[in-house]
Amino acid sequence: MTTLLEIEEVASGYGRTTVLRGVSLTVAVGEIVALIGPNGAGKSTLLNTIMGLLPVTGGDIRFNRRSIAGLPTPAIVRSGLGQVPERRQLFGDMSVEENLRMGAYTVADRRAITAELEEQFARFPILRERRRQPTSTLSGGEQQMVAIARAMMARPQLLLLDEPSLGLAPMFVERIMDQIVALRGAGKTILLVEQNARAALGIAGRGYVLENGGIAMTGPASELLASPAVQDAYLGGQSHATLEERIRSKRRLILGR
Repeated sequence: MTTLLEIEEVASGYGRTTVLRGVSLTVAVGEIVALIGPNGAGKSTLLNTIMGLLPVTGGDIRFNRRSIAGLPTPAIVRSGLGQVPERRQLFGDMSVEENLRMGAYTVADRRAITAELEEQFARFPILRERRRQPTSTLSGGEQQMVAIARAMMARPQLLLLDEPSLGLAPMFVERIMDQIVALRGAGKTILLVEQNARAALGIAGRGYVLENGGIAMTGPASELLASPAVQDAYLGGQSHATLEERIRSKRRLILGR
């Protein structure tokens, strides 16, 4: 498979505080790659570094074989990356449609924006019904759909998802994971950061475990799910196991495998 994103020995952090220490990972075209780990491990820091929101203080980040380290965020978005940030960060006083249009701020072609808006409404029919409502009036699951659709408005090649299941009821977690699998089925490439390790590894092809600012483990998602170390640290609870099996079953149906 063709490598789309390559992170090589990246260091980053906040001011004088180094959070990431020599992180390396790759994402190939058409993959869902899961990044799991405890709170404070540096998962969100890594996504924000990829998007140019934090400086790269060591190593390199390449997208489509071109270094994007040091580029401003709008240039990175134009190159084909999109991010759904942790806790969504929507404009609560603005309508659903206004939030979606904000996602297309780098797109100059108005016809393309209208076409993409219709595509997102087709992908998330409930958002068409809610298009005039302030996003603050939506449920958490509906707001997450808005956040994903907003990122998709710029037509990214690679979508970075930061904790999409955070704070959602199990029913909405399942629906969001279904949508991520559907995006993969439509040809999108996804780097998924998740606290819900079972759900993330249940839909991913490969995974990485980030601990203390460095990669502790990597491998096929199925092998990480079976790893006693990963199970002990991240995979507890029968209800989560049941959710994982439902997600994996739907993944097979959507992707035909």
